[in-house]
Amino acid sequence: MNELVERLSKGEHAVTAGGPNPSAKKVGEEIGREYVHIKFTETKGGTDLGCRLDTSASRHEDADFENGTGTVHLEGTLTLNYVPVRCVADIDLLTLDGKGHLVILEEEESAES
Repeated sequence: MNELVERLSKGEHAVTAGGPNPSAKKVGEEIGREYVHIKFTETKGGTDLGCRLDTSASRHEDADFENGTGTVHLEGTLTLNYVPVRCVADIDLLTLDGKGHLVILEEEESAES
């Protein structure tokens, strides 16, 4: 198992959303495109991930992207260092910071996502 993937799959970790030049509005646009950027900030240099959003598992009903208020729950899939994973993150739109973790997927699960 890859050390980075294993570490990020244990416990909760600090994350931020929105990619370069982040804003709540940008996070809303990414959700609309069903592709979000999540950065795990406590790794060496940070670990930037682009996730294909799972709209059925993600929640953003309480979010106001224009005013930067509320929270979003994001879940999406990707492959990190050859390991299929699900990224799970809860983000506060005021700060764009939150907590997240990875879930290691079986090969069949990643093919279905």
